[in-house]
Amino acid sequence: MTTTTAPLPKLLGQPVRRREDARLLTGTATYVDDLQLPGMLYLHVVRSPYAHARILSIDPAAALAQPDVVAVYTAADFADAVKAPLPLEISLDPFDNVHVMERGPLATDRARYVGDPVAIVVAGTRYGARDAADLVAVDYEPLPVVVDPERAMDPDAPLLYDAWGTNVGLTQSLACGDPDGAFAAAPRAVRFRIHNQRVLPAAMECRGCLADWRPARPGDEGELTIWSSTQIPHGLRTRLAVILDLPENKIRAIAPEVGGGFGNKVDIAPEEVAASIVAMRLGRPVKWSETRSENFLAAAHARDQIDVVEAAVEPNGKVTALSVTAICDLGGYYQYVNPVMGMLTGMMLPGTYDIPNCRYELRSVMTNKTPVGAYRGAGRPEATFLLECLMDRVAHELGLDPAEVRRVNFVPKDRFPHKTPFGADYDSGDYELALNAALDAAGYARLREEQAQARAGGRLVGIGLAAYVEVCGPGPWESATARVEPTGTVTIYTGLSPHGQGTATSLAQIVGDTLGVPIDRIVVEHGDTAKTATGVGTFGSRGAAVGGGAMAITAGHLREKVLRIAAHLLEASAEDIELQDGLWTVAGTDRARTLREIAQAAYGGNVPAGDEPGLESTRFFKPTGSVYPFGVHIAVVEIDRETGRVDWQRFLAVDDVGNVINPLLLDGQRHGGIVQGYGQAFCERVAYDDEGQLITGTMGDYAMPTAHGLPPFELHRTVTLTDRNPLGVKGVGEAGTIGSTPTLRSAVLDALLPLGIRDFDMPATSGRVWQAIQAAGKK
Repeated sequence: MTTTTAPLPKLLGQPVRRREDARLLTGTATYVDDLQLPGMLYLHVVRSPYAHARILSIDPAAALAQPDVVAVYTAADFADAVKAPLPLEISLDPFDNVHVMERGPLATDRARYVGDPVAIVVAGTRYGARDAADLVAVDYEPLPVVVDPERAMDPDAPLLYDAWGTNVGLTQSLACGDPDGAFAAAPRAVRFRIHNQRVLPAAMECRGCLADWRPARPGDEGELTIWSSTQIPHGLRTRLAVILDLPENKIRAIAPEVGGGFGNKVDIAPEEVAASIVAMRLGRPVKWSETRSENFLAAAHARDQIDVVEAAVEPNGKVTALSVTAICDLGGYYQYVNPVMGMLTGMMLPGTYDIPNCRYELRSVMTNKTPVGAYRGAGRPEATFLLECLMDRVAHELGLDPAEVRRVNFVPKDRFPHKTPFGADYDSGDYELALNAALDAAGYARLREEQAQARAGGRLVGIGLAAYVEVCGPGPWESATARVEPTGTVTIYTGLSPHGQGTATSLAQIVGDTLGVPIDRIVVEHGDTAKTATGVGTFGSRGAAVGGGAMAITAGHLREKVLRIAAHLLEASAEDIELQDGLWTVAGTDRARTLREIAQAAYGGNVPAGDEPGLESTRFFKPTGSVYPFGVHIAVVEIDRETGRVDWQRFLAVDDVGNVINPLLLDGQRHGGIVQGYGQAFCERVAYDDEGQLITGTMGDYAMPTAHGLPPFELHRTVTLTDRNPLGVKGVGEAGTIGSTPTLRSAVLDALLPLGIRDFDMPATSGRVWQAIQAAGKK
């Protein structure tokens, strides 16, 4: 039998447009707040107006008197339902002087930040619940407030947890080599202090969930289904099972479309637990939709790290020792992963640089502010930022070129794989290659000449650069299932839960090339624990490296079975079967079978001896280690002396993420990351007053980046492969943010150098830059 098909285009490495975009752009996608169920109730959270207060009593009578209100709940009402505290995702074993607390979905005796949930109102309408929340009478006893993490460490500071006797929840001390000896021998030391300011992830879609408790079948005691704007549906299911002491197979978690996460939705929200309990209590669906104001108040913030940095330096700019004291402001509670933020900073020191003698002291401090959490990089941006500030400071104080200071300090390429002094195990790298590519693409020498001419004319032009390396692809594993249907179409299931990355497209590309299937005949299922048996989720740029690795292994395993069945049907050896333009062909002949014909044979039981019927494979992939993408970014800015306005003129990025599945998706991730780095560098800052009141609680106060004023991004790549996953890929989701923020700060400071300004903390708003210029003029 001879069968012909049209040639299939190669998919891997090609700029395939996102298949998800049609429904997203036409408004046909479904988000949590689009969902409506019969008898659905609405939940609204009563939040503390005080940053620190004792909760003396809660009187729900006035709220319950409202005709639309169904119930009001406090922490006491949930006591019998909550069997375990809100979880921490990480072990506290690596830390010293550990103090612990247990947190439930609602505050019990004390509120510890403005926005802390203290009660729940449930009503038949969204606005009925919102209005009734104002009628819940909470008697608070205000307590002293501390919002400055350095002040919080003072012996006389107000305590958030009296039993601790301190506000320092966790410490960590790391050392390698002989930092004291290196400092004593060094001809020069560089010292400075920086603040990586608090910011807000601010995803397009705020957090939300819909919980429904009902019998799955007659006579069944009940099953909890929760739709959530989450990055980790399987993790949500597991943790709800623990907190509520439910069998895990009685919980179904579904993440429909998710309008951005950036790490902020990897937490188990207290409100998700509360909605689940209420749905079980009332036997009716319960929806919680966070408002933007609540998102500012109560969704996890990010960064907020003070670093005191000291380095021993040789005359040529070589850093021989590094000492960092980091003060991490965790806010009012440990929340899911936030204790690990400072630890990740220490783990990623000394970054791209070969510094043998290092010391890292971490102090994680509690304050009366919203807890921090993961946000696009989570600890790694902080490490890169302090290191790049250091390299600029060395260059400025020694009168050296910033690019050459970085070059002289890089880990050389012949040292890979490379284990850092603090134990990070870099897979591969060529940092000088990325630097050279960036300098060449930017025309760096010419830029410096133009800058000198501009400075001679009194203009404030700055050229900034930064090198970064980050850790991506955390395990411990990921799962994937691929099934060829009897008609030859393919359905794949992933444990990932995408929220804007184009994951469905990239996974379809992997499977399409492996099985010779057009991409429009592949359906990708994700985000539903009833469809994908298990999974870890999407965070830490693990989608391609770990989830893609699992899918590549699964598709490869399925391909082997297709080869065996094709050989059986064609009476040939499996080694002689080739995939050519979608046909499984005996090499050197015109004898072939389509995938549909092979699938029909598989489901008809016409398979070789030893093979099972059907055409499906499930595999787990456990990477041998993390992957470490890297790169160099360059920016050019000009500052108006009269107004302090920063004109961002040029931005160039060279990123090395190993092999690339889809360059269109890759560049989209880089664009988004760079813009988020721009936000922190130029406009974003969460601010509190001395009483712990949030004073940047609206979009009118918290400036977000917009397309206006952004230059075209010049994107380049180098390719350094990794052997830690089958595809040779590294992550890119966080790279743009990690590299761009210090690059832009570097450019601003470079522009201000002629005025004698050597320090500048982000964000570089016009007002802050203008004040710095005025202060420099007075000096």
